[in-house]
Amino acid sequence: MATELEELLSFLSSPSSPIKLSAVSILRDYTGSEDGLRSLSRYSDVAIPALCNLLAEKKEVSEPAAEALVNLSQNKYIAGNMIRKGIIKTVMDTLYRKDCGIAHLLVMLLVNLTHLDAGIESLLQNGDEKMQGLYIMKLVRSFCASCSEENGDPFEHVASVLVNISQKEAGRKLLLDPRRGLLKQIIRQFDSPSLLRKKGVSGTIRNCCFEAESQLQNLLLISEFLWPALLLPVAGNKIYSEQDTSKMPLELATTLSIERETVTDPEIRIQVLDAIYLLILQESGRRAFWSINGPRILQKGYEDEEKPQVMEAYERVGSLLVQEGGANEEVPPSVQVS
Repeated sequence: MATELEELLSFLSSPSSPIKLSAVSILRDYTGSEDGLRSLSRYSDVAIPALCNLLAEKKEVSEPAAEALVNLSQNKYIAGNMIRKGIIKTVMDTLYRKDCGIAHLLVMLLVNLTHLDAGIESLLQNGDEKMQGLYIMKLVRSFCASCSEENGDPFEHVASVLVNISQKEAGRKLLLDPRRGLLKQIIRQFDSPSLLRKKGVSGTIRNCCFEAESQLQNLLLISEFLWPALLLPVAGNKIYSEQDTSKMPLELATTLSIERETVTDPEIRIQVLDAIYLLILQESGRRAFWSINGPRILQKGYEDEEKPQVMEAYERVGSLLVQEGGANEEVPPSVQVS
């Protein structure tokens, strides 16, 4: 005899729209608790395809179905089952339908799925040479185009997807591929007023800098965008003198010569300092850093910093500059470690 939960799941495929809507709404609410998730994990083979089939329905049905899937994907076992059943393709196909009204939920689902290695591999389309990277290119394009929409920002959570995929070497290499130019597009979103976007961009840059040993030239190819994204958040709040800015590229000098908004989130400041550290571990990275008067910027920023954890990140960079600095390179004393 079927259990109540099995009976509820069977109603998801009912030809009656009111019954289907009622069933998916109840199931969505059911996934909102730990007990509900545990119970549904036993029926995920049935629940996953049934809910996926509803994603192409009208918004009144597809929205609670997507919300249920987002909730279910918080459970690693269920998320793994979703990936094995090919949900990444279903999500991407639905996301780029002209009439998709649940984009923000589908992107949140991708965030949860890419916490798993299998989800990252599926989204990167590893193993399919012709299609590899296509999903990411689509998401980056949407991420960079959607931030000014009046009806919200349905693709802002792509920022978190990018952080997740860039934790893996294959993801970093895809983003750093100069032929695709993805990281260059992503970095430009650091100017967004959205904290989620800023954090996603800084976290993605930091992750990509773990490839600095083999990909430094590709990173420096976009230095016009990279250095401002890394240095402006840790440049402090003072207006810089002409003597300082005369040794900087225009994209830094112009901004630092005027009053500006500072980055208040300490996590972002730590992430960009970590990225700088990874870049200057390489000799070419250090030379590039000195050439834009980077140590002076860190000195000024360190003077204004109040958070101990961020100060430690400044000092890690300063310590490396001291250890690796050339005879003619004077490291600003305020970022040296005593």
